[in-house]
Amino acid sequence: MLAAAQRLRRSNDFAAAVRGGRRVGRGAVVVHLTLPRATTGAAATTSPEPARNVGAETSVPTRAGFVVSKAVGNAVVRNTVRRRLRHLVRERLPGLPAGSTLVVRALPPAAEASYARLGADLDAALAAARTARDRRSR
Repeated sequence: MLAAAQRLRRSNDFAAAVRGGRRVGRGAVVVHLTLPRATTGAAATTSPEPARNVGAETSVPTRAGFVVSKAVGNAVVRNTVRRRLRHLVRERLPGLPAGSTLVVRALPPAAEASYARLGADLDAALAAARTARDRRSR
């Protein structure tokens, strides 16, 4: 089970992660990953904030949410998929930067996928989402 501070609950949080994050689909899952914005060194040293508040943004937890639609299956199947994904993500959250937001969307093939396959798909999607991708110029 994820701690309450690590869970996404509000639709606004889900929408922000889906709209602003990187989207990568692998196998039975689609991952939306929003990484925290990095502050530049010059801005951090000349900040007018008091010294006691400088490290406050590093304590923001990494949060995760799950979307498992009715297309995946009936309620029993959806809850099974959600529990599997929650357990897989809980093991991988410490590896993400603090302040990241992760939304994992299960696709219909997730209903028949094994635990190992869901883990492999999630790992591949997270690895692809964490790497910066160069945009093609038109």
